[in-house]
Amino acid sequence: MKHILSGIFAAAFALSASAAQAQDKPPLKIGGILDMSSLYADITGPGSETAAKMAVEDFGGEVLGRKIQVLAADHLNKADLSANIARDMLDNQGVEMIYDVAASATALAAGEIAKARGKIIIFNGPGSIRLTNEACGPYTVHYVFDTYGQANVTGLAAVKSGLDTWFFLTADYAFGQDLEKDTSAVVTKTGGKVLGSVRHPLNTSDFSSFLLQAQSSKAKVIGLANAGGDTVNAIKQAAEFGIAKGGQKLSPLLAFVSDIDSIGLETAQGLLLAEAFYWDLNDETRAWSKRFMERMKRMPTSAQAGVYSSVTHYLKAVKAAGTTDSAAVMKVMKETPINDFFAHNGKIREDGRMVHDMYLFEVKKPSESKGRWDDYKLLATVSGNEAFQSLEQSRCPLVKK
Repeated sequence: MKHILSGIFAAAFALSASAAQAQDKPPLKIGGILDMSSLYADITGPGSETAAKMAVEDFGGEVLGRKIQVLAADHLNKADLSANIARDMLDNQGVEMIYDVAASATALAAGEIAKARGKIIIFNGPGSIRLTNEACGPYTVHYVFDTYGQANVTGLAAVKSGLDTWFFLTADYAFGQDLEKDTSAVVTKTGGKVLGSVRHPLNTSDFSSFLLQAQSSKAKVIGLANAGGDTVNAIKQAAEFGIAKGGQKLSPLLAFVSDIDSIGLETAQGLLLAEAFYWDLNDETRAWSKRFMERMKRMPTSAQAGVYSSVTHYLKAVKAAGTTDSAAVMKVMKETPINDFFAHNGKIREDGRMVHDMYLFEVKKPSESKGRWDDYKLLATVSGNEAFQSLEQSRCPLVKK
C-alpha cells in the first residue's frame, strides 16, 4: 500500500511540477505595429489587432507550453516612430514576431530593425514591392498584396479593355511612388501611354488642384496611386468635379472594401480594383467574416483577413518546429502550403513573397447591391504566378539566379 500511495503522490507531484513549469514559462509575444488613429486605421488598425487575437484564440491560446500574448502599438504613420516601436518590442518587451506594420515607409523602417535582430516580421498592410526586392530579409514575409500585383491585375485589365492613356495622382512616399512606377510599366508594356502624373502629400484633404491637372490631361484613366483616406477623398472630390461624367475613368490602384463603404456605391460604382480577399467570395470567407463582423461591426479588409491567416500560419510553424527560433520557424513556414479561407495553395517564396490568387472586381451599382458591404462583382481570378513579380525579375539578394 505504501508503494502504491508513494507512486500516486509521485505522479501527482510530477504533474503539478509540469503545470507549474508551464506557468513559469514566459508568454510568446507577437507585436502589431499599426495605424490605429489615422488614414489607414480602417484598413488595418484595431481590426488587425482583433484578427490577430482571433487567430490566437482559435489556435488554443498557447504553444509549446507558453501563453500567446498579442501586443499592438500605433506608429502614427511615422517611419522613425515605427522603427523605435520595433526596437522596443524586440529589445525590451520580448516580442518574437511582428505583424502587419501598415504603410510602406513605416514597414521599411521596422523591417530593417527586425532584420538586424534576426526576428520574423510579416507585412499585411503595406504594399511597396521593395519589401521583397532590395529590402528583403531571411525572416521577412510579404503576405497580402504588393504594388506589382495591384498594378499587374488592374492595369493589364484596363488597357486590354481600351483604357490605354493614363495620368497618375500619386501619394508622395515609398508606396505611392512604387505603385505609379509598377502600373506605368504595365500600361506601357501592354501598349498604353502615360500622359503624366502629379504627387500629393500624404493625408491630403484638398485634391482640387491635382484633379484639375488630371482632368486637363484628357487621359482616359486617372490612376490613384494612394490608399486609405487619400483614395476616399480623391474619389469623392472627383465626383464633385464631374470627372467620371466627363468621360474619364478613375482607377484606385489600391482600395479596400472599407474605402468603398465610406465612399458609397452611388459615387464608387463602376470602379475597377484588385483585391487579395473579399468577404463574400465563398462559404469559408463568409463564415470567418461573419465572426469578425460580430466583433468589429464591419466587414474585414484583405489586410485584416491576412493578419489572421499569417498569425495562424506562424503559430502552426512554431508548434511544428518545437521552437521560436526564427530560422527553424521560417523553414517550416516556407515549406508548408497555406490553405485556409484567405489562400488556397499559398506559398512563401525565398524572397518572402507569399504567392496566392488575386481578384479583379468591379464595384456594383446601387441597384445591384443587396445591402451594406455587398459591393463587388468578381470579374476575374488571377493566379499568384501571373499576378506577382517572378523570381527571375526579383532584386532580392537572397534569390539565387
